Amino acid sequence: MTILATEQLNGTAVRGRRDTVRNKRRLLNAAGELLREDPQNASMPAIAEKAQLSVATAYRYFPTIEELHSAYLHSVLVNLRDYTLLSPLHGTALFEDVIDRWVKLLETYGPAMIQVRSKEGFLTRLHANDEVIKTVHEAWERPIREVLRELGVPESRFDFALMLYNAMFDPREVNDMLHNRGELSKDEAIHTLVQAYYGALKGMTAV
Repeated sequence: MTILATEQLNGTAVRGRRDTVRNKRRLLNAAGELLREDPQNASMPAIAEKAQLSVATAYRYFPTIEELHSAYLHSVLVNLRDYTLLSPLHGTALFEDVIDRWVKLLETYGPAMIQVRSKEGFLTRLHANDEVIKTVHEAWERPIREVLRELGVPESRFDFALMLYNAMFDPREVNDMLHNRGELSKDEAIHTLVQAYYGALKGMTAV
């Protein structure tokens, strides 16, 4: 094979990768918009149409609508994970800063995220190395472990602390709280939830 032919093949491969990244991003963005605006009709054909791609192309990247939903959820969690890994904070200050970031993400993406739910429990998915839950683990491991140390809770309780976080700060529940917080401001409502979480963690020391 000539050098020119090799370069041409490499160029084709690069363009192919770029097309894949671009098309996947278009599908994820389209899925998010439809899940927020018209979740009952967020089918693969509708998502493909909104992304201006063929249905065949959509299915080539995501063989099922569930895989597309999972990829959308994962993309939001990757944003949170990267934010956590770059944070210079520690202890409860770190946890509360990441919670603030999570709430901001939910204000944008929450209405779509609450449409995407698994039928399996959190711990089952955690132990099965589910990609979405693995990213939740990566995003929250340092904040939660530092809170456990600061509150004097054994680190052996980490899995349960992570599960408790997932239950209390689930997108559906946080979104509901933000829209039904009564006389509390948003910051007061989040502070109340964070303190309730700390209280629940302290209760683990009695077990």
